[in-house]
Amino acid sequence: MRYFQLEKGESIDKNEIIGIFDLETAGTSAETKALFKRLEEQKGVVNLSNDIPKSFVLCEEEFSDRIYLSGLSTQSIEARTERLKTFECF
Repeated sequence: MRYFQLEKGESIDKNEIIGIFDLETAGTSAETKALFKRLEEQKGVVNLSNDIPKSFVLCEEEFSDRIYLSGLSTQSIEARTERLKTFECF
């Protein structure tokens, strides 16, 4: 099992994840702002949060990078990816 559900029915391939970041801390750097700007122009930012996003998942997909904004904490997302390891043993 390689995919996990993030929010709003969006499933992500865990093998495409570059990183899971806290939006409040990582989102303030100049590099992150430049990345967001570039991906927004390329329609590569997907907002899955119903409220103010808490985190973002940076993925390297087949043809481009993508950022998923999430209302979940980084710990919650990491826990979902860890659960996949349990299923991989079967």
